[in-house]
Amino acid sequence: MDKQLVTYKDLGLIDYKTAWDYQEALLRENVRLKSAVAKALIQNSELSNLGIEPDQSDPLAESSIPLSTTHYFLLCEHPPVYTLGKSGHIENVLISEAEMDQQGIQFYKTNRGGDITFHGPHQIVGYPIIDLEKFYTDIGRYLRDLEEVIILTLAEYDIIGGRIKGETGVWIEAGIAGKERKICAMGVRCSRWITMHGFALNVNTDLNYFKNIIPCGIENKKVTSIASEVNRAVDMVEVKEKLQRNFEKVFNVTLIQ
Repeated sequence: MDKQLVTYKDLGLIDYKTAWDYQEALLRENVRLKSAVAKALIQNSELSNLGIEPDQSDPLAESSIPLSTTHYFLLCEHPPVYTLGKSGHIENVLISEAEMDQQGIQFYKTNRGGDITFHGPHQIVGYPIIDLEKFYTDIGRYLRDLEEVIILTLAEYDIIGGRIKGETGVWIEAGIAGKERKICAMGVRCSRWITMHGFALNVNTDLNYFKNIIPCGIENKKVTSIASEVNRAVDMVEVKEKLQRNFEKVFNVTLIQ
């Protein structure tokens, strides 16, 4: 079987809302396409049951509709911003909006899963816009695969990433009580099996921003970054390249520009 093709884009440093709107546009177009195809297939099936061949000049005829949604893998950085998931608790934000404005930090309530998290410079945020019906229809498995992409990437820096039962994301020293440190947060949305939102991997991130929130709503657990774990600044381009390669490996896809 041929590998799925995924369009890769590096959006660079981009405003959070701009990136969110772009994801929504890509998701809506894929959902619109799936709906049109489904409608055409139903109509053509009904015609066939009546012994009528579909008019191939009809824009709703099966052969005249592209039968393939488009997958995307977007990587970027954001200016400082706190984002709250749809099931999140505002009390996990320990700073007022006035203080955020004073410090130049934006704030958004989002439609992704998860609680409060931080995005900022020197953190790599990944947004896969994937049609899961072409892979598997299992959100839990999708999240575990995203985690695996991060775990494989960390391993290339001799960092052992792991999972904590009942929690989403990637942790360091995950099984050692009191030493768990979250290095990558995750939260996704899915509509008609099209995904959006994704992961936030702390690379050279200023971890002081996390002091203003209870990250992911989980108390008494710390956050960390690749730089903190290896005691040096890490090349962001290099990390992005590793993420691309491991995304291809885990999802068995080919990234294209």
